[in-house]
Amino acid sequence: MNIYNTNNELHEKLDLLNDYLFYKVMGEKGDEVQLLGFLNAVMGRPGKEPIESLEIRENTSFIKDIQDGKSCVLDVLAVLHDRTKVNIEVQLENQHNIARRSLYYMGRVYTDSIKGGGEYRDLPNVVGVNILDFNFPFCDGIHTCFRLREDSDPSLILTEALEIHCINMVQWRRLKGKDIRGNPLYRWLIRFDRNSLPEQIEEVAKMDPAIMAVNEKLDIVMQDEETRRMYMMREKARMDYNGHMEYAHDKGFEKGVQEKTLEIARKMKNAGRPFREITEFTGLSTETVETL
Repeated sequence: MNIYNTNNELHEKLDLLNDYLFYKVMGEKGDEVQLLGFLNAVMGRPGKEPIESLEIRENTSFIKDIQDGKSCVLDVLAVLHDRTKVNIEVQLENQHNIARRSLYYMGRVYTDSIKGGGEYRDLPNVVGVNILDFNFPFCDGIHTCFRLREDSDPSLILTEALEIHCINMVQWRRLKGKDIRGNPLYRWLIRFDRNSLPEQIEEVAKMDPAIMAVNEKLDIVMQDEETRRMYMMREKARMDYNGHMEYAHDKGFEKGVQEKTLEIARKMKNAGRPFREITEFTGLSTETVETL
C-alpha cells in the first residue's frame, strides 16, 4: 500500500493489513479514535445508535509471540460502552478454517466473561470482525454478517449475543464504482487495500477524521526502527508461508500427473499395445512400462 509520509516526505509501500502493523495503528491504548471509527463503519446499520466509546484491551502476548518467532493470530479486543466485546482478526491466507475458528474465538470471549457464581444474564454480547484477504464466504458480498437465526423465518433471531462480520477484500477489489461518500466502510477499505493509490488514501483521510488518525499514527510508528524490523519480519513470514504452500501445491500437481500417466500406460499395456507406442504416448521409459 502506498503511504505518503508528510512528516519526512518519504514514499513507503506498506500493507496496513500486515498483522503487526494493523495492531500498532489500531490495537494499542490511544488508538480508540481509529478503532471507534472503523467499528461504527462495520457495525452501523439503520436505526442503530452509533458506538459512543470503547476500551481497548491490548494483546501483549501477540507481541511476545512475534518476538519469539512463533506463528500468531492477531486479536484486537475492545469493550464497547454497552459492555459488548468485539474481537477483530486480520487473516490474509486461507487456511480453510475461518468459520469454525471464528466460532471458537467468539466462544472463548463469551465464556471467559462469566465468573464463578455469575448469572448468565450478565454475559455480554460478543462481536467478531474478520478482515479476510481471500474469498470467504463464497458469495458476491463484500461485508457479510452472521447471527443465530431461525431456518424457516430468518427474521427471527434467537439472540443478539453473537454476531460475526466478514469483510472480503477479494470481492472489494472486484467492485466497480465504489461509493466512498455514501458508505463509510468503503472508505476504510480504500485505506486497508494495499492496491489503493496515494491520492485515494488522501481523499478518504480528508473525508474521515478517524482515517486521518490512522495516517498520523502510521507516520509515528514507522519512524521507529524496531517497528520497521517487526513489520518486515511479518512480511517475510507471510511470503515464506505462501512459498511453502505454492511448492506443496506444485508437488501435489506433479504427483497427480505422474499417477495419471502411469494409469494410462498400465491400461495401454493391459490392452496389448506395443511398448514403443506406450513410451511415445506417455513419455515413460521402457523400463518403467515393463514394471507395470
